[in-house]
Amino acid sequence: MKINLLLCDWFEELLPDWLDSFPKMFYSLFDSVAGEDVEYRVYDVEKRELPDTLSHDELYVITGSMASVYEDKEWINGLKDFIRRAYHEKVKLVGVCFGHQAVAQALGGLVEKSPKGWGVGIRKSTVVLPEALKYFPEGELRLFYNHNDQVVRLPKDARLIATSDFCENEAFIIGDNILCFQGHPEYTSAYENHVLDIANYENKEVVKRGYETTAIDNTMGKEAGKWMIELLNKD
Repeated sequence: MKINLLLCDWFEELLPDWLDSFPKMFYSLFDSVAGEDVEYRVYDVEKRELPDTLSHDELYVITGSMASVYEDKEWINGLKDFIRRAYHEKVKLVGVCFGHQAVAQALGGLVEKSPKGWGVGIRKSTVVLPEALKYFPEGELRLFYNHNDQVVRLPKDARLIATSDFCENEAFIIGDNILCFQGHPEYTSAYENHVLDIANYENKEVVKRGYETTAIDNTMGKEAGKWMIELLNKD
């Protein structure tokens, strides 16, 4: 089983002392749900590293970033070209946070800075796609969040997985091979709290609410990770 991590930010200035590198959170997530050994390959997308060839037997995961997908940067434009190529070749693709937004924007959706401000901590959204109840049987999706941009219009062939009052398009799927989440399945409560500790949000009430939600720590990152692995294992 091979997972290609398309790393869109190393977050070096945000890493706590106890975390060697940002990709390790993805390794921990997938190792915990895969049920078999996983081979990883990391591509530094900011340095224009992208897979030359695509395989239907591998998973391609686009990570978060401090950048915005609507910025006119060479590496972001190159990533969008890669997404369109992956879409047309029907390979298995996952987008997380910035990756979720990049997939939407590349395939005809729209991403904007939200007038609602920052979404942080754990957020609950309502599952609206029946097939998603296999992974989220309570009818809720709960993930860690740290974002200021949102997908405000989905690509035309996307199906909405979950929605909330704060973010209409929390997760979506295209066909049976592209799966995207605004939230962070890979985050832990310790990392989310660390981000809240060091981030300079203008609205301190946002930080307070973030801490209150992480104290509960009832996220469903592993359930989302299982869906990603099942996506990979589909014929």
